[in-house]
Amino acid sequence: MEHHDLYEKLARYFDQGVIASPQSPHLIEILKILFPPDEAAMAVKLPFTNVPLSQLKDTLPDSAEPLETIFHRMSKRGTVCITRKPGQEPEYRLLPPVVGWYEAPYAFGRNTDVNRKLAPHWIKYRDDAFGREMARGNMPPMRVIPVSRSIKDSTGVLPYEIIRPLLEKQSFCAVTHCSCRGIKQAMDDGCGLSLETCFHFGSTGRYLADEGMARPVALDELPDMLLAAHREGLVHTVDNMAGRLNTICNCCGCCCIFLETKNKLGFHTISTSDYVASVDSEACAACGLCEKRCPMHAVGLFEDSEARVDEARCIGCGVCTPTCPTGAVTLTPRLNAPPLPSMEQFLAARYKPMG
Repeated sequence: MEHHDLYEKLARYFDQGVIASPQSPHLIEILKILFPPDEAAMAVKLPFTNVPLSQLKDTLPDSAEPLETIFHRMSKRGTVCITRKPGQEPEYRLLPPVVGWYEAPYAFGRNTDVNRKLAPHWIKYRDDAFGREMARGNMPPMRVIPVSRSIKDSTGVLPYEIIRPLLEKQSFCAVTHCSCRGIKQAMDDGCGLSLETCFHFGSTGRYLADEGMARPVALDELPDMLLAAHREGLVHTVDNMAGRLNTICNCCGCCCIFLETKNKLGFHTISTSDYVASVDSEACAACGLCEKRCPMHAVGLFEDSEARVDEARCIGCGVCTPTCPTGAVTLTPRLNAPPLPSMEQFLAARYKPMG
């Protein structure tokens, strides 16, 4: 098989699942950088579910190297996940773009030649195909977690408290550097905000930590880390499914694959929180701090020197609230907020079978 045909086949193979990879010349270039031909030939035969090597050998192409060696190299590159359990044979699965080979090159926090080669292709791929994929089925992969202490009439809890029941079920957490800001940084277009802000739980977190792409974090460290991200103006986002917590990202409006795509292209790439920003006109000092901090350009000063909120653009993150000197900006319940989808509803809307 010619190499071009191989990468076309691999691109079609990745165009399935919860977050798929719609076709684009920039996707082909990304795959060529991340998958050398011998690894691409392996990838098109690998499942997306954990399978021990003993069950894979008969279906994989012949190789001069041991399969364990190839998979170890692919695992380091972020294209294959290796799951190791005490007393059991290691299991292998092909990783999708997210969480997978979109994040992995940037998870280390190092600006490498590979990162710089990938970055412009990711930006162009986002614009011509991948951004629309985030909005497929009208079911974004992520949703916004509001800052609860800024909600009018709330009891003053942090966003951490909203998801505490899910966090208490986790056995492991690790933090990586933000791939979205890493991509912009690799193009000398970074925003300067903190990079080590993406949290992964369970088996995904362990895989990333095992490969040196993530730093293990104690769960009791999370409140302070989330608060620091909030003060910096980052938006807390989590999986858009009831009862599930795989990832907590802290996003900015200028780099994030979800927020910047919504800003730039208008796609429904992220679900809002159940709240919306509101301004007390009598208390507003017209200082403009809320306008500067809003990642969605939803708050602005008008001719009457009063801040106003565009509710259609507001995602209900609460980033505008902590620096308001008069307490004029708060979060209030959003009318007709859609319910959080169950896992079954999410998968029914988003899962894309092999075409």
